[in-house]
Amino acid sequence: MQGVWLGFDEISGKGIELNFILKFIGYLTLTVVPMAMPIGILLSSIMAVGNFAENYEFAAIKSAGISLRRFIAPIMFLTIFLSGINFMFLNYVYPHAVLKQKNMFSNIKKKQPALALVAGSFNTDIPGYVIKFDEKYGEDQNFLKNVQISDLSSNYGKTKVITAREAEITSEEGSRYMTFILKDGNYYEEHTNKRDLKKKRLKMPSSKATFEKYTINIDISSFSNKDIDKINVDKHQQMLSLKQLLHESDTTKLKFNNNLAIRSNNLRASFRGNELRPYPDSIPNQKLNPDILENFNLMQKIGVISNAQQHNKRELENLERKVSVFKRERKILNLYDYEYHYRLAFSLACLVLFFIGAPLGSIIRKGGFGLPMVLAIVIFVTYFFISSFGRNLSEESAISAALGGWLSTLILLPFGILLTRRAAKDMGIFNIDTFFDNLKKIFNKVSFKK
Repeated sequence: MQGVWLGFDEISGKGIELNFILKFIGYLTLTVVPMAMPIGILLSSIMAVGNFAENYEFAAIKSAGISLRRFIAPIMFLTIFLSGINFMFLNYVYPHAVLKQKNMFSNIKKKQPALALVAGSFNTDIPGYVIKFDEKYGEDQNFLKNVQISDLSSNYGKTKVITAREAEITSEEGSRYMTFILKDGNYYEEHTNKRDLKKKRLKMPSSKATFEKYTINIDISSFSNKDIDKINVDKHQQMLSLKQLLHESDTTKLKFNNNLAIRSNNLRASFRGNELRPYPDSIPNQKLNPDILENFNLMQKIGVISNAQQHNKRELENLERKVSVFKRERKILNLYDYEYHYRLAFSLACLVLFFIGAPLGSIIRKGGFGLPMVLAIVIFVTYFFISSFGRNLSEESAISAALGGWLSTLILLPFGILLTRRAAKDMGIFNIDTFFDNLKKIFNKVSFKK
């Protein structure tokens, strides 16, 4: 519900037609169904089995010779069936819903450019401008605080920069302009560029001014004619099925490996590594010293070392510039692999959480919405936290994408097995008397030795 209301809050009251709002909310609701199903199964299993145990119906069932495993077998088969449905949903419905929802929101922002502006970041969605501000407020979210507008339309960088303490966004429906009414600010503009002669640049390099009120019109004609159902992005990992994820992963991996090979060959060629191959049929020169530098005089040695240092420095700088590019490409590849394994693991989340919830309800012997609700939320938040932790680690290549996707399932599955065994033997989660008895025995042994 939180995801639905946050999405509704982003687009409601922005002049968007009702049918598009309902369609957007519908797709957004479909994206949260796979997450709602596991926590629903966890909560219902704790409540149902806990209610049986609380009313001593479990005791009657056991006295009739029916074990816990036999009692929960029908529910277990139902959970396996729901896990299969969740898998089909994740593989077919979820990618399509994410595809439509994200593209609709992107197109809605293009119909209402004010929606594209995000506080605290450099907004580049409007062509030719970079807009930054600290806060957006007001009933229509059209008032800004601490605004900075950089004009890039001259194609020579930030030649014009306007800052203001406050700003108001106004735009009429159907107009090709969005108007910024700026208050209490400063204006700075460079009148020259790098292609001008030095004398011309020195005559009038820039101008600046302060103002109490200043109005600027920004052309948004490229925004106004966008189809709200148009698909602009379709390669995001959450928009792909498992088969498509494998294909994109293989394609991205091939490009990544090719880029690494090209960079490796270029680096080897820059150091003339290809010339270091031995020539078995060549006659060695006995006059040459094996220590290469000893074949030169002092001035030549200085020149050789200096050239080598400059060459190494230049190559290191090139590598440092490439590091961020390779990291970004590796992250994209990791996200494709992680999403593939996470979908498979999350399909089993219903079954894993059931084997935690059903025995837990038998042990705590509480039904209703009280303690079971608290336990269900804590367990699911733990599962979600471990999944996010695995995603971050796999994204940064700290662990493999397969391990990151299966991490939460692998950690919680042993707890499910342990709880099921203890519930089948009618044992609690933790026997405090046994703990103190063992502690007392250890204390007595230590005292006896002394």
